[in-house]
Amino acid sequence: PSSPPIGLGVCQGPCLMLPMLLEGGSSLTIHVLNTLTGQPATGLATHLSQLQGPGLQWMELMKSSTNVDGHCPLFLAPGQVKAGTYKLHVDTGAYWQQLGYTSFYPYVEVVFTVTEQTRKLHIPLLISPFSYTTYKGS
Repeated sequence: PSSPPIGLGVCQGPCLMLPMLLEGGSSLTIHVLNTLTGQPATGLATHLSQLQGPGLQWMELMKSSTNVDGHCPLFLAPGQVKAGTYKLHVDTGAYWQQLGYTSFYPYVEVVFTVTEQTRKLHIPLLISPFSYTTYKGS
């Protein structure tokens, strides 16, 4: 298995946001809420990719999963969130299946464009077996 590029990582199990990782650097976090129960969505697998290269292919940057609060900070090294197009893939089908529901959406992909280097990005995601909503958070 190959290692993630320097500065990128894989967060397995509960993800914790450490303030020192945010000092002087960029970060991308997500927060997923189950709107059926009104509770955080725990254990959702997430994948972050960036559109790169001359052929514009998706390059996976990291994998992670949501913690008991539905948060999952995707840690990027200082200056890593740069201008470009990113894709956040969230495996909602497996999540709903483990709760005993059939989901209309087997996964949710949020594709977003960063127009300038930024210090912090936050993407909230509200999910149910038959709908989802997202927006640019603060």
